[in-house]
Amino acid sequence: MLDHKLQEKINNLTVVEAKSEIWKVEPSTTAKNCKNFIRDIVDNLDLKPNPEKPVIALSLGDPTVYGNLKPSDETIKAVISIIEEGCCNGYAPSVGYENARAAVAEYLSYDGVDVNPRDVILCSGCSSSLEHCITVLADDTKNNNILIPRPGFPIYRTLAESIGVSVRYYNLLPENNWEVDLQHLESQIDQNTAAIVINNPSNPCGSVFSEEHLQDILEIAYRRRKPVIADEIYEQLVFPGEKFVSTASLNSHVPILICGGLAKRFLVPGWRLGWIVIHDEVGAFEYIRKALLCLSQRTIGSNTLIQGALPGILRNTPQSFHDELIRTLSGNAQLAFEGLQTAKGLIPFMPQGTMYMIVEIQMRKFPMFQSGLEFAQKMMEEESVFCLPGECFGISGFMRIVLTIPEDLLQEACLRIAEFCNRYYTN
Repeated sequence: MLDHKLQEKINNLTVVEAKSEIWKVEPSTTAKNCKNFIRDIVDNLDLKPNPEKPVIALSLGDPTVYGNLKPSDETIKAVISIIEEGCCNGYAPSVGYENARAAVAEYLSYDGVDVNPRDVILCSGCSSSLEHCITVLADDTKNNNILIPRPGFPIYRTLAESIGVSVRYYNLLPENNWEVDLQHLESQIDQNTAAIVINNPSNPCGSVFSEEHLQDILEIAYRRRKPVIADEIYEQLVFPGEKFVSTASLNSHVPILICGGLAKRFLVPGWRLGWIVIHDEVGAFEYIRKALLCLSQRTIGSNTLIQGALPGILRNTPQSFHDELIRTLSGNAQLAFEGLQTAKGLIPFMPQGTMYMIVEIQMRKFPMFQSGLEFAQKMMEEESVFCLPGECFGISGFMRIVLTIPEDLLQEACLRIAEFCNRYYTN
């Protein structure tokens, strides 16, 4: 039998050894699978601007960055009023206040669409709306996939892969104003496809689908019995001569989850108010509706102050505010389109709406650059202008510029881009 004091020393040594062990806690599979693909690309670029030129960022899809685009007075007053009333400081129903949902339903009821408030779920921004929709329809245990556009915003991939759901891409056609390649879309559908994501108007392309083209897409979804997630965050942000058509207006008999929000059209992305509209003409979403309610209970709803202000924002913001925003964006699009046409080796695509323009880089004319990533990095280094390379959107040899910056800065940026391209262009 060990001496008592010797045994005590052994015990103390064991405790010290245990304390000195490295203790590592493994993150969950969901956390490890979650990746921001734009940050993943941009953070690996060595972005060192030219110290002699101020940086012009044409990369951020936040219309508030430069302070030239502000929400309407009515929008601000609606929030101030709710704060002063003090009636929306507590928890709301997880799907949102009834009057706020009614306001969204009223706002979206046009072109023959009659949205019922009970079909509206309020979320914490449109990205949260998309997360709920992907999560409710797709399941990793069923080896599900979702179909997403290429080029397209990478949030769809982030949200799907983080829960173990794979993505399959369908192509958009640059020669057809970035319409969907319908044959390619249908070829990507298999028995494990849980949903088709449609983004109209499009980020990054700035394209706006016609009613006929949307009908063609939904005809495929109907024939293959696949529900649709319609990302319509840029609804109504279309330029003169164009018309936004919501999927809800087409009587397609396809069950659709429509995602939208205040962020872009009302210029308040940080207020985090999004919505889902359950559009189900055939009764296919009986269980999905109940499951969405369950998912909404994870966060107990969106920001209650903005919910409270929502009726005032949606009903009182004058059409003149929206018209002025369209004038600014379409004017900047025209300015950028004309300015970039002077840049050798670039092919700008005139957008039909949204806040973006996509530009093709004829990489064969710039043999010194191996990729659009190198092109973007070098342009930042020499001209202090940064655009998101097409690799961020699943397509190489392109870049996206934002149209929300002040006109003088946009003009200066286009001059610098043209100088850069003309300097390196090779016949």
